[in-house]
This record gives sequence, C-alpha cells and structure tokens, in this order.
Amino acid sequence: MQPAKKYHDSLMKALKKPSEAAEYINAAIEEDNLDTFLLALRDVAQAQGMSAISRRAKLNRVSLYKMLSHRGNPHLESVMHLLQAAGLTLSVDVRHAA
Repeated sequence: MQPAKKYHDSLMKALKKPSEAAEYINAAIEEDNLDTFLLALRDVAQAQGMSAISRRAKLNRVSLYKMLSHRGNPHLESVMHLLQAAGLTLSVDVRHAA
C-alpha cells in the first residue's frame, strides 16, 4: 500500500470520531484560508459518509459536494447544519495578538 493511501485511510478512520474531527477543523481554521477550511469539512463529511451527513444535515447530497468543492462558497447556515450532523458545533474564541 502506498504511504499516501495509508495516510488517507488513517485520516478517514480518525475523522469518524467527533473529537478528532473538531481538532482537524480547528487546525484548518488556524490556517486562515477558506480552501483549507472547506477541505477539512469535506474530509470530515467523507469520513462520516456523505450520504449520511447530507441526510442528517437536511442538505441535498449533490449540493453538499458543490458546497465543499474548491469553488464552494457555503452559507453559514449550511456549514452549521453540516457541523451539527457531524456531531460538532461552531464556536468563537478570542484571537490573541501576535
């Protein structure tokens, strides 16, 4: 098995756990890049099953794929539904000055 495939399989297994998914998404947010954030959301949704996530989030599966694409520009409401369906919640914290 190739190292990249091993990493991807390991990542998908880890992201099934809400605590791991939360850490992964928070690390993506720290990158301060929308594409990185969308990629993290897509990885979490794929790990937990796109069909299951779309059903729990009450979002069309095709729309979910589009929303999480590199061209995606999801509405906050959709992101919140997706996070809730993955067993996560959105929170805000104070940014410490550098």
